[in-house]
This record gives sequence, structure tokens and C-alpha cells, in this order.
Amino acid sequence: MREVETISEAQTRGREVSDGESMQLVGYANGAKVAQKPTRDGFGEGLVEAARRNRDVVAVCADLVESTRMQAFSEAFPERFIEIGVQEQLLVAMSAGLAMAGKVPFVASYAMFCPGRAWEQVRTNMALNETNVKIAGAHAGVSVGPDGATHQAIEDIAIMRTIPNMTVVVPCDSVQTRKATLAVAERWGPTYLRFGRAKSPIITTEETPFEIGKAQIFREGRDVAIVACGVLVHNALVAAETLARERNIECMVVNNHTIKPMDDASIVGAAERCGAVVTVEEHQVHGGMGSCVAELLARERPVPIEFVGVQDKFGQSGEPDELIALYEMDAPAIERAALRVLERKRA
Repeated sequence: MREVETISEAQTRGREVSDGESMQLVGYANGAKVAQKPTRDGFGEGLVEAARRNRDVVAVCADLVESTRMQAFSEAFPERFIEIGVQEQLLVAMSAGLAMAGKVPFVASYAMFCPGRAWEQVRTNMALNETNVKIAGAHAGVSVGPDGATHQAIEDIAIMRTIPNMTVVVPCDSVQTRKATLAVAERWGPTYLRFGRAKSPIITTEETPFEIGKAQIFREGRDVAIVACGVLVHNALVAAETLARERNIECMVVNNHTIKPMDDASIVGAAERCGAVVTVEEHQVHGGMGSCVAELLARERPVPIEFVGVQDKFGQSGEPDELIALYEMDAPAIERAALRVLERKRA
């Protein structure tokens, strides 16, 4: 697990923070203004950069070129871009053929439709045949907002992590999504990269390290380990700062961006150090990242666990922040979960 010191923490201790420092995290609490940008923008930027590095990178889209941020790729590399229309099952099956011919295909749609609608092709054409296809699942989670339940993928981690040979990555902000896209392009194997629609806080810098399969400590603590993924890592950090300031409770915050293969040693280490865990994800609590953590800890280091996520419900229309609060995935909900698990730990 990589340990990341925040800029504010370093300055509090009187240490100067250089522009080129290798491990940084943007300030996120105490009233700090945090820039926001959709994670899908990071995917679009990373895809273009990956194509410049490797001429075998190609892109295939299911009639959502602007929404998935594949437009920049289509303009920069029109000869390597395919618009297939609303045919998500063919999208995956054809891309598996491209991969078998030596290409590195990135396929993009809303996560509800790919992998959702195309799951059988994902399982058989892509994973069973071990093809080097990369699925970019956009508009994941309830923060899709007004699009409503039909477009809000909150079961996709569960259906993808159960497939053998599949890598599942859920970056925390747009900067990390760009890095994840580049890493996915360079790493062989069927992969699912999950990201969102709405603007979300940028909490990492260009210097913050990223490696598939390596979790990151974004905040140290010994009372409760908050293991989060995706854009809700920011809410976990805000919750941890509030608990420290108002209740003298110190929470470790782990950015568990790779769901599969998960950084088992780091998650077990966090559980051992804190003795209690809260998992946080913009996904159903059944079968998602929290279930991965629980399965691991049940085997290696049983501790009390609380799960923050969608509690066996469908999404609905609304503004992103309203829905995050309604489904109890905002910072106050994470604080309450931490207090519950701490009470169980003490009991």
C-alpha cells in the first residue's frame, strides 16, 4: 500500500512541499476550495495519450461518443475509431476479434449498457477467450442524476468482479482516471474501467503515484479504516477530517481503486491496525467492493465492518449531490457508519 501525505498535513508540520514531490494529495477539508472535473474527462484525455504511445490502440463506441469522452480520440485518430451504433453486444464481440488480431480495443458506453446489456459477450468473447479488450463503463453510480434508474449502473462491479481473468478498476478522480486509462492500455488482459458523469472533486495531483493492484493510504489513523473507491473517496476524507476535529477519532482512509486484483495485504494490514472497517462505494452494498473486502477479512482478519453504499434499492432521478445524500453515501453518512463500527469494536 502506498502512503500519501496531504499537502496540508505537510505544511502543518512545517515541511515545504515542492512542485515535483512524488506523493501529494490536494487539500480537501477545512474550507479548502477543491477543483472539480468529471472522471470521464480523465478517460478521454488518457485514451488519446495512450493512442499516441501505441498505434495498436483503437476505440469503438456505441453511439455515445461525446458522453463517454471518446470524441477527442475520434478526431485525433479517425482511422482508428469505429462508431458501431446502439449494438452493445456486437460492440464487445467485435472488439474481441480486434484484440485477437493484435489491436488494443477500448470500448465505451454507459455502464448500464456495457457491461450491463452485453454481459454474456463480456463473459464469453472477452474473458473466457482471454482477449485484450478494455471496457470503459461511463455514467456509473447514482450520480448520473436526472437520467434515473434505467441509466444508473449500481450493480456493475458485482457482475464484473465475478468473471475470471477480469481486472476491475475504479479511480477516485479525473487525474487518476487518466493515469488508470494509460495503465490499463499498457497492461495485458480483459479489463473494466469504471467512471462517472458528474463533476467530482480532484483530490490527487499529477505527482500522486498510481499502480493497478496497489491501494493507497490517503490519510493515516488507528481507530477506523475507511476503505473507499471512486469519487466517494473524497467524501471519506471529509468524514475522516470531521471525526478527527469534532470527536478526536482518527480514521485511516484507503483509496482501494483496484477491486480486482485487490491489494489484499494492504486491506488486511489496515484491518489489523484499526480493528474496524467501513467500506464506501457508489454501488449496491451486495456484491461490490465492500463484499470483496468482507470476503477477504472473513478469511484473513475478521473485524467489525459497516457498509456504505446503495442498500438494495434502485436509483431515481435527481441532482447528483441530492442522490448521494438520499442513499446515505455522503460524508455525514460515512461518519455515522464509522461511529457504529467503532461502538462494535469497543464492545
